Amino acid sequence: MSAQISDTRLIVCYAYDEVMSLDIVGPLQVFATANDELSSLGRARTYENMVVADEAGPVRTSCGIRLHADMALRDLDLAGVDTLLIPGGNGMPERGKDKALHQWVRDAEERIARLGSVCSGALILAEAGVLDGRMATTHWSRCDEMARDFPKIKMMGDRLHSYDPTGFDGDPHVFTSAGVTAGIDLALAIVEADFGRNLALSVARRLVMFLKRPGGQAQFSSYLIPQKGATARLAGLLAWLPGHLEQDLSLDVLAGRAGMTPRTFSRVFARDMGMSPARYIERIRVEAARALLQDEAMTIADVATLCGFRHPETLRRTFQRHLAVSPQEYVERFARKSLSPV
Repeated sequence: MSAQISDTRLIVCYAYDEVMSLDIVGPLQVFATANDELSSLGRARTYENMVVADEAGPVRTSCGIRLHADMALRDLDLAGVDTLLIPGGNGMPERGKDKALHQWVRDAEERIARLGSVCSGALILAEAGVLDGRMATTHWSRCDEMARDFPKIKMMGDRLHSYDPTGFDGDPHVFTSAGVTAGIDLALAIVEADFGRNLALSVARRLVMFLKRPGGQAQFSSYLIPQKGATARLAGLLAWLPGHLEQDLSLDVLAGRAGMTPRTFSRVFARDMGMSPARYIERIRVEAARALLQDEAMTIADVATLCGFRHPETLRRTFQRHLAVSPQEYVERFARKSLSPV
């Protein structure tokens, strides 16, 4: 069965039980809104949205609502598809178990114009092998897993998406996006590639969002998640650190608390944590600053002191390096209306 319609771009999302609903409806709403904007300009509605699943019919999402799959994926004529999106969710097929799905993805990669993923759906593309040698991202909580299990992929952990129609920084044919709402950013980038910046900006305005969000997904991730790979030798130190960020946390101090020589500590830390002690300290100081900046009683100077940056300018430079926004911009985006610099 072919769904191709003259002058129409068919956008298909694959659904499965416990899929993240926003991974599907977010991008599809962007394309639907683009149709509305095209209509307002007297132009033809171009995008047609479709949901497919293993079987046609209702699909239960992770939030409890059900989406209706228009058809079974085996009945979809890939030749009629412009863009296929693979979403993430807790119901993703168990790793290594759905060989038929992976073969379908490989077939799609050869036959359609654009193949992409939203959130952890990138792991399905990775397992199918279509991301090998390509730049890719996924939800920040799965980036380390994807980099470890699929070393041929060029991971970009802080990117919102890897779609670049110019091909300069990515692959306009196969691409990925980070967690959940980044699928909306991805869809806007596709609309911009198809119809130009002005239409994409109109869509973004109607949806009350950025056309291009400043910074990357590190703004939304958490560096203070439990360290599953930490050995018992580091566990006590890692638990102690968040409450003592204002103190001297030099290599000698950290090694002493861990009961190791500085050389041994550096080696063990890098092996278990995947980064140097200095890099880790900087990360958790940024994470702590993010939390404190949402407290209206705190000034930038207060936050800089409490988190061990000592001076507001040091906090600003570090924040910019990690999150690509200033502390003031971060506060304006995440709830507080204003922030005194001192």
